[in-house]
Amino acid sequence: MPPPLRILFLASEADPFVKIGGLGDVAGSLPRALKVLDPALDIRLLIPFHGAIQRQDYELRTVAVFDVPTEDGAIRAEALLFDLAGLPVYLIGGAPIARDAPVYTADPGVDGYKFTFFSLAALQLAQEMEWAPYVLHANDWHTAPAIYALSLGRDDYSTLQDTRTLLGLHNLPYLGTGAGGALAAFGLPPAVGSDMPAWAQYLPLPLGLLAADHIVAVSPNYAAEILTPEFGSGLHKFLAGRAGDISGILNGIDTARWDPAADPHLVLNFDLHNLTQRANNKTALINEFGLDMDPGRPLFAVVSRLDYQKGIDLLPDALHQVSSEDWSLIVLGTGDPTLEAAVLQLEIDYPARARSAIRFDSALSHRIYAGADALLIPSRYEPCGLTQMIAMRYGCLPIARATGGLADTITDHDQSGTNTGFLFEDAASEDLAAALRRALIAYQDQDQWRVMQRNAMLQDFSWQRSAEQYLALYHKLIKQVPPESQVPRT
Repeated sequence: MPPPLRILFLASEADPFVKIGGLGDVAGSLPRALKVLDPALDIRLLIPFHGAIQRQDYELRTVAVFDVPTEDGAIRAEALLFDLAGLPVYLIGGAPIARDAPVYTADPGVDGYKFTFFSLAALQLAQEMEWAPYVLHANDWHTAPAIYALSLGRDDYSTLQDTRTLLGLHNLPYLGTGAGGALAAFGLPPAVGSDMPAWAQYLPLPLGLLAADHIVAVSPNYAAEILTPEFGSGLHKFLAGRAGDISGILNGIDTARWDPAADPHLVLNFDLHNLTQRANNKTALINEFGLDMDPGRPLFAVVSRLDYQKGIDLLPDALHQVSSEDWSLIVLGTGDPTLEAAVLQLEIDYPARARSAIRFDSALSHRIYAGADALLIPSRYEPCGLTQMIAMRYGCLPIARATGGLADTITDHDQSGTNTGFLFEDAASEDLAAALRRALIAYQDQDQWRVMQRNAMLQDFSWQRSAEQYLALYHKLIKQVPPESQVPRT
């Protein structure tokens, strides 16, 4: 019998330890989903021992203490182990990962130093444990240095001689700009003379993209988009040269957490077989926000970071273009102060039908998904997106720009049979307004609207679906290694 597949999974954050963005969901969910799919799988998650984790009461065991070399001398690293329901999680600590520091700072030099230290410590930990992973799966710029370092010096890591490398790409524009000095401090030279643009030869993410055996974007459509000037962040020509080594796999959502049939935050639970009960949640939401409206009126919602990338600036003009139509709006989110002010101005412009909650409120987001009729997602780019998947699971139909994972997960109303939402092409208020009009017309036929809701709720956005594709990709990668190289060293 062949030995179990061994995967070293690196990330800068992971739920439930610390979660700042979507990567935390992925790193917290995908390794566990893989373990459920293949119980024999030997997958180990490594994240930094951030101060936010240090201040929690986890039962940890020190498994290794070792030095990470730098140009100015070695830095002591410590690896602590936590068992997360059968998944080994290693927390890497050391001086660059300060107890009083946030997960991410505004200083790229500080973050670059911290995450380069973590990346190299992760490689060294595998060496210390004499554990030979078949695949090193790193994510984004924070752990890309591990892939680059391994490509430069496999002789320094005997247990990783035959390890294949996979770089998960969650958001290409975050290249690690400003972290070049940190790479140099840890002895990682720029990739001068490579096919990358000169400016990219010093940055963590491009170096990881250069060195990785395979690159996986978080949706099939985003994997294609990054090869274009609009979405390629200046690397589109280089990435086009690597197109054969790039694939796209959609992220999943936690279908137990996001389940309208069992969600404790709802006034009344429901599923696709009793959608009439969903109306109780809409009525409760209307009352909660003090909207003076008939529950039969269409209720739009936004649950988003208020950011230019999310297209929030398109909302005021788009809504003005449909102001003569019958609708109400609730916005939940926080972010850019200018956009927060624009959202608050909507309440002034439409006092009878616009409301906002300028804050992060997880429980409220559940109630909005369960009560609103449609969710507005006018993103300029969206590598994968989770909010549209959650909304569809709750029968809240997305109105979204046809970009990235939004285009992969939403079937437009103009397409027959399995419609699950409304898509528009360009990041322009006119296009968003046109999509809003189509949704408002469709809403008038409530029988057909319920068909779309059921279509949306039937979609499989579970992590099991994603895990199956990742497992297949892992096996494809290790087939590229000669069989004699796959003998375990442990």
